[in-house]
Amino acid sequence: MATFTGRSIAVFYQFYRLLKGTERIHIFYRHLRINVPVLWRLMRVSLTGILQFAIAHTSWVGLVRLVSIFGAAALAGYTIAIRIVIFVILPSWGLSNAAATLVGQNLGAKQPDRAEKSVWRTGFYNVLFLGGIGVCFVLFAEPVIRLFTQDPAVTLLAVSCLRIISYGNIGYAYGMVMLQAFNGAGDTVTPTIVNLFGFWFLEIPLAYWLALPKGLGPKGVFLSIVIAEGAIAAASIVLFRNGKWKKRLI
Repeated sequence: MATFTGRSIAVFYQFYRLLKGTERIHIFYRHLRINVPVLWRLMRVSLTGILQFAIAHTSWVGLVRLVSIFGAAALAGYTIAIRIVIFVILPSWGLSNAAATLVGQNLGAKQPDRAEKSVWRTGFYNVLFLGGIGVCFVLFAEPVIRLFTQDPAVTLLAVSCLRIISYGNIGYAYGMVMLQAFNGAGDTVTPTIVNLFGFWFLEIPLAYWLALPKGLGPKGVFLSIVIAEGAIAAASIVLFRNGKWKKRLI
């Protein structure tokens, strides 16, 4: 209820500011009408984007199912660590969205080289940020986790999860920026395919194999996240350097 209430207030406040006319973008009541051709174009571009995020988020559900095999302590530790990670990478998502905006603006201005340069620079800044966060979590994982739980079994697994995932922060930093750059260019198909192979064809089978047949338990699931995210980042960089996104037309 709190989440629903907070988000509803935010949406109404956005409409209020847009209709008020004090912002750079001013929406008039006459603009509030259905434009079928524009709606169709938006749907056509966004469908693969919706699928892209669905693939990523459903893979996390699959990982939760695997972790739950090892008991309540493993599940609690994994949940705490992932929530902390999601919280600290919010600025990185902001940087990634900025990269997407810069790509769209520069491609619209017929400046593809400037678009590419802005993505590499944003990726570098993101690496500095997430890299620093990763070092802090590797060194101080236990004090951070103890802010949320005092259960020894849960703490042990949560610390392990937070440290292992933090080793992959540089990969996450570049991966999210590159994938969002494709979206900014209107190429939502490439990130969707990368996510499909990275999360469902690599991460989930690898997590199962490391956790059960190899006997690593929950740590196998944590390792699979780092490996999959690193593979996604590497694939994204290779495809981005290929440059086909520069010729994409929306």
